[in-house]
Amino acid sequence: MVAENQKHTGSVKTFKVNDMAVYPAHGVGIIKKIESKKINGKQQNFYIMNIIENNIKIMIPVDNVRNIGVRKVIKADYIPEVYKVLRNIEDFYIDRQTWNRRYKEYTDKLKAGSILSVAEVFRDLYILKLTKTLSFGERKLFDTANSLLIKEIAIAKNTDEKKVLFEIEALFADLPLDKLKEDNNNPQSNKEAVV
Repeated sequence: MVAENQKHTGSVKTFKVNDMAVYPAHGVGIIKKIESKKINGKQQNFYIMNIIENNIKIMIPVDNVRNIGVRKVIKADYIPEVYKVLRNIEDFYIDRQTWNRRYKEYTDKLKAGSILSVAEVFRDLYILKLTKTLSFGERKLFDTANSLLIKEIAIAKNTDEKKVLFEIEALFADLPLDKLKEDNNNPQSNKEAVV
């Protein structure tokens, strides 16, 4: 997924001071400085990044940026792709696997660094919360996905986060969510029903 985002955001390798970047699962931050430190006898360069949401300071080895999944903020022209994922309820199904497995899958998607993966987690949990009360773990993941998605889109559009949230809620209001049925949501069930 990192490569997919690179097409729309440029190289993930090089940042300058004051560049905005996305650190997977933590959100959008600003590269405050680039430092060189000697660690284990080897000189290494680090990006010092402050996460906007909570002002956490993160030290990122320049040579490890790609592996971590740090990338530039998406460009505004990529937002329709994100909204396309949010509107794609055909990909939504109530997963019958245990919550622990779903939690791991959602966490892995958030850590992947792709805004499209974040949008999938947001969509699935947004729809799920319309059908049931989310567990503590589900709510925590939903809040994380919500924060990551809204903040990055707002920055890409150079607009207010409340406006982005309103747009996304309007997008979901227009979807035929009432047609989702648990029996029809599992791809395996669909295949069996057609046979």
